[in-house]
Amino acid sequence: MTEIEDRTRALLAGIPPRVQVVAAAKTRTADEIRAALAGGIRIVGENYVQEAAAAQSVVGRDGAEWHLIGSLQRNKAKDAVRQFDLIQTVDSLPLAERLDAAGRALGRVVPILIEVNSGREPQKAGVFPEDVEALARAIADLASIEMRGVMTLGPAREASDALRPFFAETKRRFDELARLRLPNARMTILSMGMSDSYREAIDEGATMVRLGTALFGPRRERG
Repeated sequence: MTEIEDRTRALLAGIPPRVQVVAAAKTRTADEIRAALAGGIRIVGENYVQEAAAAQSVVGRDGAEWHLIGSLQRNKAKDAVRQFDLIQTVDSLPLAERLDAAGRALGRVVPILIEVNSGREPQKAGVFPEDVEALARAIADLASIEMRGVMTLGPAREASDALRPFFAETKRRFDELARLRLPNARMTILSMGMSDSYREAIDEGATMVRLGTALFGPRRERG
């Protein structure tokens, strides 16, 4: 796993200090995650509650944050609140309300990001850009939720440069929310860009990028 550790160190050295890197660990082994942590990663992103629980049982939780970066079903809200330090994929008020209730039951405030469907793709999760403010205002009334910012995937594109307009629009919505100074909000995270597009995302203002292949190498699909 030295290769992953070395690759991680080299990649982090080229990332601006203002930008946090999430190791997108979908399908990755505990040893691979350990190697990324040894290379300097401080945030691990998982797509599923069960995978995070399995990884944490081996890797432990000390020394790293764990973020949910995959879609969350409402009936998994309580498990997610137990398992993750931040939920990046909130795209509806009912889901936020479930997380709020779970936070109250567990005696904690749940940090979340609003997921923005910047490409307005009907088959994808996320709220359309024009609906972000309304959702944020509704979520701001939930005392056990803290809005920390927004995230986007952007539509699939062959050329990463083609994602710039979608990143730019998400940044504009992020700035608009920050200016509102909503209660229970601390707008510090603009999560956008992955292994094939993180440079463009950083250029457009990302403060967080989610990297899998760039750190770990080609993904292992589940058999």
